[in-house]
Amino acid sequence: MGRLFVVNLEGKIYSCKHCRTHLALCEDVVSKVVNVSVGEKEERLMMTGMHTVADIFCVGCGSIVGWKYETAHEKSQKYKEGKSVLERSV
Repeated sequence: MGRLFVVNLEGKIYSCKHCRTHLALCEDVVSKVVNVSVGEKEERLMMTGMHTVADIFCVGCGSIVGWKYETAHEKSQKYKEGKSVLERSV
């Protein structure tokens, strides 16, 4: 797999609930997620319709931290393509 380089972010951040690896700055959460790997693509029926998505995993501990929209099958949902969703834990 090679050597792992983890990006450390400064400011208000979202992090992995298991190992605290930084994932995104609060202000960038819609556009930029770091320190994740992308899993296999699969079709999922979401509340907004059918999408091709891939789970995203923390590079620090391997936990699922959310998913990435690869393809939206409905025209009104195309804006989601390429974007990631972080699952929030309380």
